[in-house]
Amino acid sequence: QVQLVESGGGLVQAGGSLSVSCAASVSTFSVCTMAWFRQAPGKEREFVAAIYWSETSTYYADSVKGRSAISRDNRENTMYLQMNSLRPEDTAVYFCAAAGTCLGNVYGSQNYEYWGRGTQVTVSS
Repeated sequence: QVQLVESGGGLVQAGGSLSVSCAASVSTFSVCTMAWFRQAPGKEREFVAAIYWSETSTYYADSVKGRSAISRDNRENTMYLQMNSLRPEDTAVYFCAAAGTCLGNVYGSQNYEYWGRGTQVTVSS
């Protein structure tokens, strides 16, 4: 069983930056695909970004592409999401997700076996 714990959320002004982290209870070498999803009030959970264990393949939602960077440190069993030029519409609970396999479809939340409880990110205008 893999446990994921997010941290680093908070309140930031529009245009600012924020980094969130996801710590895994097991070696992240054992979870090929790690990802961030987010869910705003009254909306469905949506894909934000994903990364394979090799750290060489990354994927982003169009809404955050160019403003965000996903990374992982397999020695520290941790994944990160650096978000820049934040907008009020980025306000959401950000969830960490992981899959044991290297997913062909990283965008679907149903493909991930393990989830964190989320961390709130609020962007004020």
